[in-house]
Amino acid sequence: MSIEYDSIIHRLKSLANEENAAGMARFGIDGANTLGISMYTLRDIVKEIKHDHALALELWDSGFHEARILAGLIDEPEKVTERQLEQWVADFDTWDIVDQVSALIAQTPFVIKKIHEWSAREEEFVKRAAFSLIAEISFYHKKMPDSDFEQFFPIIIRESRDGRNYVRKAVNWALRNIGKKNLYLNQRAVETAREIQKLDSKSARWIAADAIRELTGEAVKKRLEKKAGSSKNTPK
Repeated sequence: MSIEYDSIIHRLKSLANEENAAGMARFGIDGANTLGISMYTLRDIVKEIKHDHALALELWDSGFHEARILAGLIDEPEKVTERQLEQWVADFDTWDIVDQVSALIAQTPFVIKKIHEWSAREEEFVKRAAFSLIAEISFYHKKMPDSDFEQFFPIIIRESRDGRNYVRKAVNWALRNIGKKNLYLNQRAVETAREIQKLDSKSARWIAADAIRELTGEAVKKRLEKKAGSSKNTPK
């Protein structure tokens, strides 16, 4: 292990807070080796570390919850391999690890492939990762064509019956984020939600109702109309 790795692990251990860890567990963050360090503190540490793929791999292999979050934040997307992603996703054990690491995965060339593959897997956090990735790229990938997002609607419909908390919330999150991209995708997302609403599933009905409530709301409608108007007035 590198000197920098040893220094970071020592620092993380020194920041361990059992009371915070207990509080995190009440919010479903109860994975192995959780030290109880806040994201604010972790982001401050990230500012002091340069992006480093090799160090990220070392931190992930430590098994510490917070070290794995740091790994996702400092890794270099262009150096991430598909094999690495499969190794990491097998270790996912909390929703926050999934969502934090999704920001890294979304920047790799494997993101669309992994959405399709992981959405069909049964493990709760692997499946959540697929929909966390959809939500991530829906928000941050501004130049992806609408057709790239439309391919996810059948997946969202298919998995909307999964009643597990961390899956259904991620499915809902993915649908809502697609529907907030532009007026066209908003209409398609609402149509998808209405299709989901017809399914004989409590989870599906919750996902649909929550998505329809937000995506047909005045706030989203006004923002998307304003965005559409700005696009028309932008010089070509």
